[in-house]
Amino acid sequence: MKRSLNRSASFIHRSFAAVYCRPALLATLVILIAPAIFAQVRRPLKSDTQFWNDTLFTMPLTKRVDFGFTVTTRINSDFTHVVDERWGVGWIIKVNKYLNFTPFYFHREAQPPHLIHEREDRLTLGAALRFPAGKFTIVERNWFERRWREPQRDAWRYRVRGQIEHPLTVNKFKFTGYVSDEVFYDWSLGRWVRNRFAVGGYHPFNKHFTLDLYLMRQNDGVSRPGDITILGSQIRLRM
Repeated sequence: MKRSLNRSASFIHRSFAAVYCRPALLATLVILIAPAIFAQVRRPLKSDTQFWNDTLFTMPLTKRVDFGFTVTTRINSDFTHVVDERWGVGWIIKVNKYLNFTPFYFHREAQPPHLIHEREDRLTLGAALRFPAGKFTIVERNWFERRWREPQRDAWRYRVRGQIEHPLTVNKFKFTGYVSDEVFYDWSLGRWVRNRFAVGGYHPFNKHFTLDLYLMRQNDGVSRPGDITILGSQIRLRM
């Protein structure tokens, strides 16, 4: 009789534990699994506001050839982290006052929001035409790029930018204002993928230092984030 009572008590205890411990076990599993589930359903940003800065150092090697070194940083809107960093070295070859070539090598490291780390090595062959049109100056820049990328596949890309410049004066301060538009063709996708429209102005403070400030809008249906409003600056330093 006593043994039977003990077995009954043991059965009741196990049943009680199963009923009341199961919610605790379930809650524990939810706590452990939820971060992984939410990490999978998170989506990268489609649009963003960023701050871009380029610093270009140039040093004359000959009358027509300059050596160039450039550093770029791109920061997200709340200044919490740098989403893109790159540096590059190359040459600026001045054929005449209208035409120059710019062969450059770039290295890029990026961590866009909610995406895996990106790494890229890039060779760029650029050419720019600059010619006067009355009080305006027309600039056309063409870049052919070979991109070795991780984790994306390697690709060729073509970029062409048209820019119209005009001298301006505001409160006796003289600078050159401009509007520009640049489009990108990606051979890995076989289509035009990106457009950048910018309004800005630059001023050479002396022969060694020029500051360029601009507001840009990028629209891109492939990259994430692809639609970006950019407040940008470029500092050009000549030795």
